[in-house]
Amino acid sequence: MKRRDFIGKTSLATAGLMTAPSLVSKALEDDIVKVFGFQAYTVRDVIYDDMAGTLKTLRKAGFSYMELFDFQEGKLLGKPIAEAKKIIEKSKIKVKSIHVPTGAAKGQNVSGTMRVDFQRAIDDAAELGAEYLVCPYLTADERKTIDQYKELAELLQKCGEMCQKSGLGFAYHNHEFEFEKLQGQIPYDIILETDPYYVKLELDMYWVRYSGLDPINLIRENAGRIPMWHVKDLALDDAKSMTEVGNGIIDWPQLFRYRAESGMRYFYIEQDRNFASNSVDSLRTSIKHLKKMRF
Repeated sequence: MKRRDFIGKTSLATAGLMTAPSLVSKALEDDIVKVFGFQAYTVRDVIYDDMAGTLKTLRKAGFSYMELFDFQEGKLLGKPIAEAKKIIEKSKIKVKSIHVPTGAAKGQNVSGTMRVDFQRAIDDAAELGAEYLVCPYLTADERKTIDQYKELAELLQKCGEMCQKSGLGFAYHNHEFEFEKLQGQIPYDIILETDPYYVKLELDMYWVRYSGLDPINLIRENAGRIPMWHVKDLALDDAKSMTEVGNGIIDWPQLFRYRAESGMRYFYIEQDRNFASNSVDSLRTSIKHLKKMRF
C-alpha cells in the first residue's frame, strides 16, 4: 500500500490523536508559543556536573519545559530516576518528552531501551511526568540498508503500541540521513509507512533544511502527525553550520504559522554545537529571539 493511501485509510482511526487544524482553537495556538522548551542535550557540557544549577538558570531565562536524553537502565543523565525527579520538580521545569536509545549497539544488552525491556523506559518516563518517548538517532551500523529501515519501522510500531497502552505518545526524530536515497529509496518514506496513530514525528527543522527540503511541505504531507519540533537555525556558510535561532536563514515566523497544521504541542530550542560563546548563552539568545516574534 502506498504511503498516501495508507495514511488516508487510517485517518478516521487516528482522529483522536491527530486533531484537524481547523479544530485547533486560536487560544491553544497562542498558548503554544507563549511557553518555551529546550532539549537538554544542548547543555550536556554543564548539566551532568550541576543539574540543579543548570535547570535553575534556564528556568530564569524563560524555559518552562524540556526534553531529556541519556535515559536507560533506570537512570537519567547518570542519576537514579528518583534522584533526578527531585531535582526536576524543584526546578519547576516540566518534562514533556525523553529521548530513549534503540539499544542496538554491538554487544549491547542495556535495559530500558527500545530493544531491551522497553516497558522499563515507559514506566520511568511516566514517573518523571513525560508525555512522549522519542527514538532520537540511528548509529551508522543501524542504517546501512533499506532492510534495516524496514526492521526499524517494525520496532517503531511495536514501541508506539506499547507507549499507547501506557498512556504515552511515541515519536521518531529525524536527522539528515533519513532523507538521503539508499538503495533507490528514501528511508524516511519507510518510517512514514508506520501507523500514525502509534508513531508520531518529531521534526528537526535544522536537519530538514540542511537536507535541502522545505519543512512546510513535510508538514502539509503529514498534517497532525508532528506534535514536537526541534528549533535550531542554519547558518549561511558552506558548512551549513548550526547557529542560534535568529542568526540563520530559517524564516521562523513563517514556519510557526504552520504549527496548528502540523499538530505541534511542544517545541524545543536546541543547538548541538557552534555556540557563539557557550551552550547556556546560546539558549538564551534563541529564546530572546523567539519571544520577539510576531505571527
